[in-house]
Amino acid sequence: MAFGGLEKKPNGSPMAEINMTPLIDVMLVLLVIFIITAPLFTHAIRLDLPKVSSQSVRQTPDTITLSIDDAGKLFWNDQPVTLDAMRARFADEGKRASPPEIHLRASGATRYDVIAQVMGAAQQAGLDKIGFVTEPKGAKAQ
Repeated sequence: MAFGGLEKKPNGSPMAEINMTPLIDVMLVLLVIFIITAPLFTHAIRLDLPKVSSQSVRQTPDTITLSIDDAGKLFWNDQPVTLDAMRARFADEGKRASPPEIHLRASGATRYDVIAQVMGAAQQAGLDKIGFVTEPKGAKAQ
């Protein structure tokens, strides 16, 4: 008997050894299954892919650096510009096939209404990619 429950032992103690036969049977069945299925995992489809000799071209989008100082003065790529001239330039840039990104640099003391006017003008012109440029906490302005 596998469990040894019907035998009477003289000392009356339960059987303390593990029957390994079912464990070995399960392991041998799994081994046979893996031996049969292993060749199926190595089956691959052979493809002849074309060879490319040219280098990939990485296109970087055009960027406009728009700076605003403490007094609210605007600078288009480090050139002073008025709010109306900036709106006209935004309209020209918005008509291009690939509109540029705007990098907005504003001083910490700049009034929010100036920043809101710049963002609104950019949105009206169709320029929706605006990034805010900041400086690390310990860095000094150039």
